[in-house]
Amino acid sequence: MEHKDLQQELFSHVVSRLQSFQSDWDIVSFAVFFIFIGMVLLLVILVLIHCCCCCCGDEKPRRRKVGIENMALEP
Repeated sequence: MEHKDLQQELFSHVVSRLQSFQSDWDIVSFAVFFIFIGMVLLLVILVLIHCCCCCCGDEKPRRRKVGIENMALEP
């Protein structure tokens, strides 16, 4: 029973803390903060995926010039 009472007390404490955010600015600031953290984590995951999947080959892809060379720019 003690575990259940402790769990219920913790739950009521968390709910009372969440209800203390009464202004809209509090909610908006937390939403912006969590969106920012989510985007940073998404970018980190994408970088890790890119490094794990694309860095396996030692050869660099060869780049070709596309288009024509403008001879008028030559001195």
